[in-house]
Amino acid sequence: MQIKLMLGKVASIKIERKKNIKKKKQNHRGFLFVSCLYKLRSNQTHLLSGFSVLAPAIFSLSVQAATQTTGQMVQFDIKAQRADKALIEYAKQTEQTVVFSYELAKQYDANSVYGFYTQLDALEALLGGTELDAVVDQNGLLSIKLKQINRNDNNMMKLSAVSAAVLPALLAVNSQGVNAAEEVAQEKIEKIAIVGSRVAGRSVEDLPVPVDILSAEALENTGQTEVGRMLQSIAPSFNFSSSAISDGTDALRPATLRGLGPDQTLVLINGKRRHQASIIHINGSVGRGTAGTDMNAIPASAIKRIEVLRDGAAAQYGSDAIAGVINIVLKDGSEGGKAAINYGQYSEGDGETINLDFNKGFALGDDGYLNTTINYRDRAPTNRAGLHGSCQFYGCTELSDGTLLAGDPRELTADRDTFRIGDADSQQFGLTINTGYELGDGELYGFITYSTRENESAAFFRHNANADGNPVLQDNDATIPLGFLPKINTTIDDISYNFGYKTEFDNDSSLDLSYTYGENSIDYTTSDTINASYANFLRYDQGLSAADIRTTIPREAYAYGMELSLQTINIDFTQNFDDYSLAMGAEIRTDEYRILEGNEYAYRDYDTTNNGVSIYNGLSGGVGSEDASGGSQGFGGSAPASSVDESRDVISFYIDAEAHVIEDVILSGALRYDNYKGFGDTVNFKLAGNWSVTDDISLRGALSSGFRAPSMQQLYFNNVSTQFVVGTNGNLVAEEVGTFRNDSTLAQSLGIPKLKEEKSQNRSLGIVYNVTDNINVTVDYYSIDIDDRIVISDRLGKGLSTSLDAALNSADAGVGQFFLNGADTETRGVDFLATWNTEGLGGTLDFTLAANFTKTDVVSLFSPAGSSLETVKVEDIFSAEDISIIEEWQPEDRINLSALYQRDDWTINLSLNRFGEYTVEDGGRQTYGAEILTDVKVNYFVTEDLSVNIGANNLFDVYPDKNEIGNSRSGTIVDASGNTVISSSGVFDYSRRSAPFGFNGAYYYVGAEYRF
Repeated sequence: MQIKLMLGKVASIKIERKKNIKKKKQNHRGFLFVSCLYKLRSNQTHLLSGFSVLAPAIFSLSVQAATQTTGQMVQFDIKAQRADKALIEYAKQTEQTVVFSYELAKQYDANSVYGFYTQLDALEALLGGTELDAVVDQNGLLSIKLKQINRNDNNMMKLSAVSAAVLPALLAVNSQGVNAAEEVAQEKIEKIAIVGSRVAGRSVEDLPVPVDILSAEALENTGQTEVGRMLQSIAPSFNFSSSAISDGTDALRPATLRGLGPDQTLVLINGKRRHQASIIHINGSVGRGTAGTDMNAIPASAIKRIEVLRDGAAAQYGSDAIAGVINIVLKDGSEGGKAAINYGQYSEGDGETINLDFNKGFALGDDGYLNTTINYRDRAPTNRAGLHGSCQFYGCTELSDGTLLAGDPRELTADRDTFRIGDADSQQFGLTINTGYELGDGELYGFITYSTRENESAAFFRHNANADGNPVLQDNDATIPLGFLPKINTTIDDISYNFGYKTEFDNDSSLDLSYTYGENSIDYTTSDTINASYANFLRYDQGLSAADIRTTIPREAYAYGMELSLQTINIDFTQNFDDYSLAMGAEIRTDEYRILEGNEYAYRDYDTTNNGVSIYNGLSGGVGSEDASGGSQGFGGSAPASSVDESRDVISFYIDAEAHVIEDVILSGALRYDNYKGFGDTVNFKLAGNWSVTDDISLRGALSSGFRAPSMQQLYFNNVSTQFVVGTNGNLVAEEVGTFRNDSTLAQSLGIPKLKEEKSQNRSLGIVYNVTDNINVTVDYYSIDIDDRIVISDRLGKGLSTSLDAALNSADAGVGQFFLNGADTETRGVDFLATWNTEGLGGTLDFTLAANFTKTDVVSLFSPAGSSLETVKVEDIFSAEDISIIEEWQPEDRINLSALYQRDDWTINLSLNRFGEYTVEDGGRQTYGAEILTDVKVNYFVTEDLSVNIGANNLFDVYPDKNEIGNSRSGTIVDASGNTVISSSGVFDYSRRSAPFGFNGAYYYVGAEYRF
């Protein structure tokens, strides 16, 4: 079961706006609402993983203080009924936004109103005789509150500590706030519920766990075009690290929360479990050995908001939710939309990016909506490679001072710009449809997401003097004389769809039944490459001349493909009682994983037998190569023996309860049972509470157990790949590494057991302090202990143990790596958030200071008990680099200070992002210093529908520290006269292993948007 949220108790009644008041919504940006989205058109609650948070500070005005809008005469026809239903009808007939507490309003009966009234006169008549009053804030937003609240009155205890101001301001988060009026334009009625609690309607002070709510406007204000980069810019606990020449990781970056692994964060779409990406990161990068979710598969223009629950939640939502939950909520407006274009490039003149968006909402009669988004993004590659300083041709001589004397005259004029290190070339098309239709007593709902992305990244350059990768032919020259740069071409297709039906009953209960399917596939094609062994085959077996070999040898091959799919059936039931609420449900899930074989040319070794014997030994006559590497250079293929077609079934049950036990204290608990085909059963719990110490101070805390099941990729991925590792001389050398699944013959011969689940213990404690109506502060401490963490071993070669040697020999492998339950880790951290909303410079100013401080330690390493690896030193199984990836490759602190200024048609967003120190172990150790990046965006409304913007990300062109370790192709070459031909410290000017904000420099952009 994913997220099941109950009927919200705070409603924001939304209506369809007319074009002549569209621009008024700009004044409401930067505010959040307390929440559970509830549609008037369907009278149903959306499933959200987030709690929306707050409204602007509300001040009381007499109902007679009507604004220009509320002073107009309107014809009303509202029957006497419960006040919450009457207010909904009022909102429909007035096309006015009203914010009210559902739990509060439903306790009163409203009067009938017929005939012509001003809006506020009608509201006064409607609520006459009740204890409800109307207030209008400085932006004209209409809310309902109690005229008086006696906190000692037992009746008030049923209101879930609703304070005198119906929506106390807590997190008016600059660009992170959910824009009330923006939602008005998209929604008719919404109720906002709380992620982490299936009881909706709690005020923010009641929440037991921290949540970030990031609006569509906040995402847009970052100026980024990828969802992963957007999140990183405004959520300090979220990291989206870059790496280079790391195979598929170049195309699909790992996304992490609170410094943990990519697979330890659960991702949802509209509250439904999102499938993972099919790729697994096996090279040296953040998240090595893990498989996460493709955060860029959903176009940002399709997103209404993103909600980030920063707390362990496996007991509520199932596997993976150790670090937290990210819920992506799709746009669902029934009218209006936008068309936008954005163009930008880096200060170096590369990375040119064009982004096109189109979003439109359609009404399905009077009872439904269909919202669709189309996105196209074209991003050119970037290159920050250093110069190739080593010899590319044979014949160089090393001099006494370590410099190299060129031998081949081509060395003097060789191209030294041979590598491409930076962002991949990428083109993506995305389509998203979100729909709902009122049917019978409930709502039929669903969504479809589809994206296809073409990427091209580069591998290591194969120069002339590379006998294994660029073999010498009978004319005593390499197959490709000037060398070649293999390209890794990936096609990533991602599709998901969901449909369900939800109905609510008169007794405050609801039932939701849904089905979700998702699939991610990636296909690898290697171009500008050769199979070096095939050159020998053409020479010795086919009798071709050197010239014919060069013209006929294939330069491209399909390497292999991977597919991962997820099917989920959910049934969820909720029941609200006066003093407590109960939720229960079940989930049936099927995971499927496939590896598709590549073309023979991509994986076959044509000049070596299956027993490792060179076929053409002694046939060269001393000229040229006899035995070269098999498979396509740069990215080898997968043979039929490595094909995979596996599935796994999961069944889960949960129960969740929450009660207002005494005044100002809320306790909640959850219990979940999961049964996985493979490792069996697991039961997890969560306890959470909130104590409203005063009207302005709340304490919150949670204790939970959690788990993460082994991913399908960790269970079944296997291949042989070329990995470049640091050699004895400090430079990178190529190594053929086999990744073996735990049920393989080799792993079984070593006694390596099947993977079992990771287990976690989460503890959190926080404080919420409303300093004033405009200043709010939250601080949360968290502790996450993970036992039996699944990690990938180091590259284990021969000589470590006799049993390992025998196993590698039997598998015809030189080096192997395995997935193991091999580490216990501890993570400690603090999240801080402060907001201040004020007026100044003739407009409004919203300031946000957000920070995350986190530290992960590997406290224990161990090899499988009873296996042959038990005789190998644990530091040989898990290297210092493996430990460093977990502990140090992500910044220990992230701080964001941002300001949003709005005046008339102008909006200016300024953000300072600090990325703290991080350390990379890669042959040596290097600590990279903290850096501050400055982002700015200026937006101007030319008309009420057309706006233009200009901005910069990393305005002052900040780069990470220069790389000092793990370099390649370094050296100094001189000619016969002693003149320097080239002197280079290597091609990796910046760390290719981990770069939290990349290493592309400043990015400048312009854009335009038309709303309709």
